[in-house]
Amino acid sequence: MRFMYKAVLSAASLGILAASPVLAGDAIRPIEVFTRPQASQPQEFQSVQLIAQEWRKLGLNVNVRVLPWEQMSDVVWYQRKNWDATAWQMVGRPERSDPDEIIYNLFHSSTAEKGYNFIGYINPEYDAVAQAQRNEIDQAKRKELAYKAQEILAQDQPNMMLVHPKQTFAFDKKVWDPASVVNQSGIGIRNTWTFMSLKPLGEKKDIVLNSGDNVIAINPLYISGGVDSWVFELVYDRLVRVGPDGLPKAWAAESYEWKGDKTIVVKLRQGMKWHDGRPVTPEDVKFSFEAAVSGEAPMYAPFASNIEKIDIGDGSTLTFTLKQPSAAFVTSTLGKINLIPKHVWEPTINDLKTKEQNAESHQEKNPIGSGPFKFERWLTNEEIVLTANKEHFNAPKADRWILRIVPNVEAAVGMLRSGEINFLADFAGDPQVLLKAAEQDGDLEVVSSVEMGFRYVAFNNRRPPFNDPAFRRALSAAVDRQLIVKAAFRGFAEPSNSIVSPALGFWHNEAVVKNFKAGNKIAAKLLEDAGYTLEGGRLHYPGDQKETLAK
Repeated sequence: MRFMYKAVLSAASLGILAASPVLAGDAIRPIEVFTRPQASQPQEFQSVQLIAQEWRKLGLNVNVRVLPWEQMSDVVWYQRKNWDATAWQMVGRPERSDPDEIIYNLFHSSTAEKGYNFIGYINPEYDAVAQAQRNEIDQAKRKELAYKAQEILAQDQPNMMLVHPKQTFAFDKKVWDPASVVNQSGIGIRNTWTFMSLKPLGEKKDIVLNSGDNVIAINPLYISGGVDSWVFELVYDRLVRVGPDGLPKAWAAESYEWKGDKTIVVKLRQGMKWHDGRPVTPEDVKFSFEAAVSGEAPMYAPFASNIEKIDIGDGSTLTFTLKQPSAAFVTSTLGKINLIPKHVWEPTINDLKTKEQNAESHQEKNPIGSGPFKFERWLTNEEIVLTANKEHFNAPKADRWILRIVPNVEAAVGMLRSGEINFLADFAGDPQVLLKAAEQDGDLEVVSSVEMGFRYVAFNNRRPPFNDPAFRRALSAAVDRQLIVKAAFRGFAEPSNSIVSPALGFWHNEAVVKNFKAGNKIAAKLLEDAGYTLEGGRLHYPGDQKETLAK
């Protein structure tokens, strides 16, 4: 144990003077922050550069490490003890119109080992609130619990929320009828409803769109990434889909009806077929939900874990009995679980139970769903081609859906202007560039809206010093979100301190955003109050804490 003198946290700007002898720990090791490459994710890359700059002012040695998406995802998801902090995003998905998926799955301790809580955030008080909002049927009381969850997260800062982007997309209005484009609440125009509805105006009938990231998997039991979800939402049906207005609508279910607060009866739509021609049966539906909790699909397990049993009735009826009442069940479970063919997946899951890996690592050669598009081919790093399922009960008007992998943002805009793609589905560049291109070309239509998803920096709560809420609060407070909005997102974003987007007005706790104060002096004071010290310009742990992770 040794005594040191507290130093000025930022001698030039903070003015917090050494005053009394305090206990000082080891210097904090250099910390790494991951980001994707500038060419594919310029907003993310720029944000991380700005953040690193602010953290260095606190006396931290910050290394920005650029990784392609596949590598970054693999390290963050599967090597959960081996990283410090990473830029990350939660994309807007229709079923996230209900906040349960984010509130529960992203932060509940039960999903920390293998599920969505990849940062390892553990807080029993939060767990209780997250569970209570899930079970609360009274909408007003549930709203209070959702607000409370946002307040706890704002206090603990398990992640550093950055912005809710204004998603900007564009399409060729000479190829597609603008009236057939669907702007889904909190999602924007790049959504399943648009891809089913797009009406061709001429001979071009293929939807050709872009992505800056590669697809990792087309797997109905693995939530592998935002772009991947574009694909499997088209290949696989669900009992319910969230509509453009954010409300659940019967889909593969012809109807559903609550029979008490823990029982819901679902009638399966008649005449549905798998892409291999076999009929979709109630047994397939029951199997799909059982597969989610089979132990082979940990990311989907939380969405089906509240189901006590599923009984198949006469004909096409299924009765779901829940363990606990669940206000979010229709959206977060019936609208989340992909329907999969039992004859394909049952032998696969039985085989996987004898092996170390689970269903997340299984990739079908020819994915078979029942959705509005059929899988045709996947050329890794190049393209994915889906063909319209003309026998679907909501058959697309386009012939094919072709996803081109275009890592460079500028190249993607060039391809849109030249006609190589006709729907700009992924654009992380300066929206003003896109607006200018539309003005010059005359055949492009640009649509921008605030999404329900968000960009953030994930802190690895398992590793010191990120396991200290005071340290996390200080790092979060060091960065002015308006700076991120203006410098990295060119004004096309809303500053955030909440996991619930302002696009979801009923659930969004505006106070946790308005009351968030940022600045270097605030951050330095938080560190000082928690016992962190500066010595020779380097930030040290409080007390006699040792650095255990230095390389």
